[in-house]
Amino acid sequence: MAPFDLTSYKALSFDIYATLIDWETGIFSQFLPLLSKLPKGHSLWNKNLADIRNYLLTQYATHEHRLEIQHPNEKYSKLLSMVYENVAADVGIAVTPSESEAFGGAIGKWPAFADTVDAMQTLGKYYKLIALSNVDKVSFASTLRGPLNGVQFDAIYVAEDIGTYKPNPTNFNYLLDHARQDFGIQKNDICHTAQSLTFDHIPIASMGFPPAVWISRGGGSMGMGDLEAVKDKVNIGATYATLGDMVIAVEAAFDKLQN
Repeated sequence: MAPFDLTSYKALSFDIYATLIDWETGIFSQFLPLLSKLPKGHSLWNKNLADIRNYLLTQYATHEHRLEIQHPNEKYSKLLSMVYENVAADVGIAVTPSESEAFGGAIGKWPAFADTVDAMQTLGKYYKLIALSNVDKVSFASTLRGPLNGVQFDAIYVAEDIGTYKPNPTNFNYLLDHARQDFGIQKNDICHTAQSLTFDHIPIASMGFPPAVWISRGGGSMGMGDLEAVKDKVNIGATYATLGDMVIAVEAAFDKLQN
């Protein structure tokens, strides 16, 4: 097998939330109003804060994936309102429609990882940058105005336009079709760059994408970071803990190519 060559690609396609955006921190912060409603004797208070956080994020991930399959045409912000209601029901708390709507409408408040904006600005010097995200257009625009302010994507493909959610192959076929139509870029020219093994790396490997980049981000709490468990199902050319680490490797690879 040929060594992994970062200079051989023309475009990087990105998962956004978990890879560029610290969605776990953002989501947990939006669960704090729910925690404030828990009575003192609730069983959740028997856990430490880290375990409470892990529980809520795990429940979030479980309900999100189920609802994305059940409601592939639902806008992501509305779907997240449904997730909030389900998680609230799990812990026996009633929430109002306005509270669940606020949760679904908070996507643009989820913070970027500290390295994201600078890293993306540098990567844009070497590649076309394409977003492939499981969100709706309004939510993504809010993220672009806020935590991703300063990042310039060459193309943005979101679930609202596609009609399904990753890991459905339709989303990745949409990426391939539109990258070809928009830029003349073929499958082998695209390096998919993502944190989620379940939603990104497993489906693209099954579809014959070239080796991809895993941005591990410490693995995460939402069941997306156990590489050992899925190593036979993915095709990862390189792993970096952060996007900033990837930039160091990219710049070194292109410097070597020029010298």
